[in-house]
Amino acid sequence: MQEFQAGKFDIAVIGAGHAGIEAALAAARLGLETVVFTINLDAVGNMPCNPAVGGTGKGHLVRELDALGGEMAKAADACCIQYRLGPAVWSLRAQADRRRYQAYMKRALERQEHLTVRQGEVTEIRAENGAVSAVVLATGAVFETKAVILATGTYLSGRTIVGEWVEDSGPDGMHAAVRLTESLLKLGLPLRRFKTGTPPRVNARTVDFDEMELQPGDALPVPFSYSTADPPANKAVCWLTWTTEETKRIIQENLHRAPMYSGLIEGVGPRYCPSFETKIVRFPDKLRHQLFVEPMGLDTEELYIQGFSSSMPEEVQVRMLHSVPGLRRAVPARLRH
Repeated sequence: MQEFQAGKFDIAVIGAGHAGIEAALAAARLGLETVVFTINLDAVGNMPCNPAVGGTGKGHLVRELDALGGEMAKAADACCIQYRLGPAVWSLRAQADRRRYQAYMKRALERQEHLTVRQGEVTEIRAENGAVSAVVLATGAVFETKAVILATGTYLSGRTIVGEWVEDSGPDGMHAAVRLTESLLKLGLPLRRFKTGTPPRVNARTVDFDEMELQPGDALPVPFSYSTADPPANKAVCWLTWTTEETKRIIQENLHRAPMYSGLIEGVGPRYCPSFETKIVRFPDKLRHQLFVEPMGLDTEELYIQGFSSSMPEEVQVRMLHSVPGLRRAVPARLRH
């Protein structure tokens, strides 16, 4: 691959998810010539897991970003479709329209002065005399830079695991950043694997909502951003259902096929978002668990089954779905993400 000089910047941000967006905007708003790279421009601001903003342990972070001039709270108030303030800890959480949020954030980056948005896979970070000097794309394009901000999310040597099936992949079927991972290791940076889990998405047309409990938004929604003048409007509802003893039995009979317990998954999972099979193992006496059924947006029939994260084989996940009231006829749209 023949290399060529493609540009010179003060800051290079690798990744355009939530963290990368805020880093790129903050640098550019300080007047630094900044470039942000993403493997796919359609993945800017992507929410491959739960399309929501805030919640317990996170809602206050969105407000802190807003106080510091960040964009997330403004984007949430422009794109969220249901607001709920937690009664116990007063933590604001809002369900977002996934695609509208992406479009808002992509345009926010594109309109920002001193910021260049570039689709491309960064495969190498170069350093001279202990300082970053350039980043290199898979195409051979070399961008000189004084500093690099890594906001790579789950792309670094990412793997998608469903039961015994494993594929090198980033979220939503995008390819993993394997060569960048190798470059970081050559620079002597320590890396560790982090395990995340996502639940099935199902088609709303196949869901029996009469068997679930309606979860409306707040009567007087509270916005995330201090700059939002008018209260946001609730445009969608969620639903609550419960797993059953049959769900528990299905997990217990197939636990040997769960990658979390067969040794196939080696990474550490998030503390407050365990897989459903982990809930069964940790709380064997609990007969049922809450599941929240949440819309992915206003222009789609996809529903997100909050609380049902799993890496079980596909056929087991389908059986799990069909053991839950309201989901007994549900047709899954996505079982790997």
